[in-house]
Amino acid sequence: MKNRTVIWVALFFTCIVANGLAFQQVQEEYTEYKGEILEEGSSKALALASVSIAETNISTVSNVEGEFLLKVPRSQEDSNVIVSFLGYESKTIPLQELNKNNNRIYLRISVTQLSEVNINAPKNAEALVREVMSKRGDNYLKDPTVMTAFYRETIKKRRKNVSLSEAVVNIYKAPYYSQKRDAMQLFKARKSTDYSKLDTVALKLQGGPFNTLYVDIMKYPEFIFAEGSIDEYRFTFDRSTYIDDALIYVISFNQLETIQDPLYRGQLYIDVENKILTSAIYTLNITNKELASRLFVRKKPAKVDVWPTEVSYRVDYREKGGKWYYGYSNVLMEFKVDWKGKLFNSVYSMTAEMAVTDWKKNTAGETVKNRERIKKSIILNDEAIGFSDPDFWGEYNIIEPEKSIESAIRKIQRQLRRANRNGTSAAP
Repeated sequence: MKNRTVIWVALFFTCIVANGLAFQQVQEEYTEYKGEILEEGSSKALALASVSIAETNISTVSNVEGEFLLKVPRSQEDSNVIVSFLGYESKTIPLQELNKNNNRIYLRISVTQLSEVNINAPKNAEALVREVMSKRGDNYLKDPTVMTAFYRETIKKRRKNVSLSEAVVNIYKAPYYSQKRDAMQLFKARKSTDYSKLDTVALKLQGGPFNTLYVDIMKYPEFIFAEGSIDEYRFTFDRSTYIDDALIYVISFNQLETIQDPLYRGQLYIDVENKILTSAIYTLNITNKELASRLFVRKKPAKVDVWPTEVSYRVDYREKGGKWYYGYSNVLMEFKVDWKGKLFNSVYSMTAEMAVTDWKKNTAGETVKNRERIKKSIILNDEAIGFSDPDFWGEYNIIEPEKSIESAIRKIQRQLRRANRNGTSAAP
């Protein structure tokens, strides 16, 4: 990119990639179902609700506007759809009752009864967290698995999309009790970038899908609660809720006032009866602007100051056959870019999210060749090709793009069509 300065941004918990297993989805005819997940009574959109096919590993999540797209193999059309959202009553719907488009699914808020919460309630929040972490080898997947996942990363300047990259990846998941790292393979990817909105600075996210994969706390507890660091937090009981009829305790945590290094604060959603972490939502303490900048910015021009103003994470787990596994995660980073000598600064936000849409046990034990693995230093925007036709993803489940992203995609597609009509080529 001529005459442009590149700022490299990488989440600080990326690490070495382990061996993985090759996997490719078997092609099969499918049917698409589109709709919205809404709160009963208020019709408020429910973002990141889980939409899955009962008795299978096929699933997706709703986008920030509550919209979902679910692709179901024809062989599963007699199945039921399960829609669930933290704090709401789950709903099971026969697929045959859904339309291909414009489905509106309402979920009812789950009411917690105080008398029920007080029965056999644990007394020590920190002890409960330690017990959950110690049982991860029992409660989460014990077998190596191969997961298909959809990944999206966006970069915005203020509220305008300037870069969008999407990919389908294969995750080669090691058992939760194992110290072996997960590996990934890029299967399909596309991108759109409008550098005209970036002024003289271009941002790129280093690490790509690994930034979301390592938010899997139960597989990588060392990235948030490193050995001995639990002692550096204060844990307190917050409130309770329900998910799939299971009572969930919400435990708030924050670093002790005596700890100077930037750690985390947030909430852990724990199934108390089974000692299972079902979700976690947390942020990085970034009160020290200079230290936070060193954690995230890999490369920048000398006359530019760059620092994060928000760094937040979320991870959700799903259950099948009594075992839990990583289902969805997202990372949001907001940065200020300040040119020395200029009156105004720029604000950029970078969002990365990944959802597991299918998985199976790895019984073959095959390994992936080094050249086929995604490297921890990958910059997806450099690897992906331009936006393609609407059927680019085929049968793969994706997260429906929000309206602003859809608008950006349509703009790119219109430009490509005009270029083709005029007999000229357009850069992807």
